Amino acid sequence: MAGSATVENSVSESASKPLRKLGFLTIGLFDEADPRRGHESTLEIIELGERLGFDSAWLRHRHLQYGISSPVAVMAAASQRTSRIELGTAVIPLGWENPLRLAEDLATVDLLSGGRVNPGVSVGPPMHYDTVKAALYPDTAEAEDFSFERVRRLLDFVRGEAATDFSGTEGFEVFSDRVQPHSPGLGARMWYGGGSLRSARWAGENGMNFLTSSVVKAEPAEGAAAEPGTAAATETVDFAEIQRSQIREFRAHHPDGERARVSQGLVVIPTDSASAEQRARYEAYAAKRLPRTTAPQGPGRLVFAPDLVGTSAEIAERLRAHAGFREVDEVAFALPFTFEHEDYVQILTDIATKLGPALGWEPAG
Repeated sequence: MAGSATVENSVSESASKPLRKLGFLTIGLFDEADPRRGHESTLEIIELGERLGFDSAWLRHRHLQYGISSPVAVMAAASQRTSRIELGTAVIPLGWENPLRLAEDLATVDLLSGGRVNPGVSVGPPMHYDTVKAALYPDTAEAEDFSFERVRRLLDFVRGEAATDFSGTEGFEVFSDRVQPHSPGLGARMWYGGGSLRSARWAGENGMNFLTSSVVKAEPAEGAAAEPGTAAATETVDFAEIQRSQIREFRAHHPDGERARVSQGLVVIPTDSASAEQRARYEAYAAKRLPRTTAPQGPGRLVFAPDLVGTSAEIAERLRAHAGFREVDEVAFALPFTFEHEDYVQILTDIATKLGPALGWEPAG
């Protein structure tokens, strides 16, 4: 009997869950000479996602680049062109934001959308901070706090904690001591985009949801962090094992435990209905990016996941064998950079009609 139980546990450990929620992520690129067309393309892709039954659409955030710099504004527009699909950010880098002002914007758009906003955030100094700090924080650049405390402030404001000790009527105006408008339920839909055990632990302790993407930090495998200096604490560079460890660390510290929400994001490119030219271009794109997945990159020792290109059946098989994927029942597959609008239509259609069902997902609506 004991041997039978061991076998059952092993099977359970290796089996992936049926996919419950299917989303996609876009960077929303545009041509500097015609930025409206790029933003329109993004909105059309979100509308297509809703028609195909996707559960969520997520926007990546880019500053001083030719991608979406204001995802909250794009979500506001998308909220008026859709009725069901959830709208998220993956992620807003809070180093560029004032938490109180961002809380006002997020709550406003959440109300306009009917409670469909899922804000994903992260912390740390803005990219290329030395070159941008004079424009971003001309008087406070050295005093700005880019730690988790910046997220905590945003959470407090979104969840309705007091922002000031002043409220009441002054003359003809009425003032609130908390951010207005307040959107009940938004606080439970806040996500942290993390790539390390430390960020996973913090997100869990603070009751957030957890976004884990195609980039993680090379760290000891699960359980090794508690035994520094031992052989078990040796750094691993296996992306899937690192991701699984971070997901389990998050849930171990979250009040909801195993029920805590985690969404996995990988670059996934099904080719079922792609033309021969598209397939060749997709494979070349993945091959060009593959070398960065073979070893940790840069001083942060970042580990990148390989892009998954192939038929939906082939991709589904690879995902079911992926240690990180086996921990989740939600995904937000990332659309590749620099592809054409028609490519995204083909990829999303194949994900919704072929790959999702192969993973046990059923379209919404």
